[in-house]
Amino acid sequence: MDSGNLLGDFLRTRREALDPFHAGGADAMTRRGREEVAMLAGVSIEFYVRLEEGTQRPSERVLDSLVRVLDLNPGATKRLWEVARPLLPAPPEPDRRERPDARLQRLIDTWYDVPVLCCDELMNVRAANDLGEALMDGLQHADNLFKLAFLDPAATDFFTEWPQIAGAAADLLHAIEAQTDHTGLTTLIGELSEQSRDFRRMWAGHDLSSDARRVKRLRHPEVGKLTLFCEVLDVARLPGHQLLILQPEPGSPSENALALLGSLVATTA
Repeated sequence: MDSGNLLGDFLRTRREALDPFHAGGADAMTRRGREEVAMLAGVSIEFYVRLEEGTQRPSERVLDSLVRVLDLNPGATKRLWEVARPLLPAPPEPDRRERPDARLQRLIDTWYDVPVLCCDELMNVRAANDLGEALMDGLQHADNLFKLAFLDPAATDFFTEWPQIAGAAADLLHAIEAQTDHTGLTTLIGELSEQSRDFRRMWAGHDLSSDARRVKRLRHPEVGKLTLFCEVLDVARLPGHQLLILQPEPGSPSENALALLGSLVATTA
């Protein structure tokens, strides 16, 4: 076993310890056993394989599902969280920037069927409804959409058309730079420039055009591919704040996938 991959070693050991009815039997080796566990946990086989390989960050919801699927007792459950905790996304650092008030949060929460994010002028996510949080769950930089595009290790998998998304993000940041003197703008651009070669390239040649601002094509680890149309609404009494409302086409597979994600959220709650 690779002692540097504690979570993967733990999952593999517990999965292989399941009886054949649960995991597919010893003759199935790792492939069928992984597929069985992934299916029962509500994640893709690719996502679960990366968990065992130590290249995928888990979310709390996925860990809760694995406790059930792997039939962990309290002691094993505690051990799972111990080995997974260093890989969980760090909570955002507290800051003193203005946050949406309770009335706006209640309004966002009334949208049950679509993900909604409330972002400030630098695309820091200030609030979200349950489906919005579930959509971003497990991402390392879910607290800022620019950092998500350029710094998150999962970005190129989460955004199925990542080059277009990243190009649109660089163009949008150029537009923000031309329109605002926000004190955090220089810091954000500096952080992106220092840590992302792709950002430096796209920042220097911001001439990409696409429908990526309006259409988001995503791959969610639990419900698969999503095509969502982004409507942006300004919040008049909070200058610089916007609501990003992500809607699927009625009757589309994406609508069904969002409904499944909503049911997973409700089940976890």
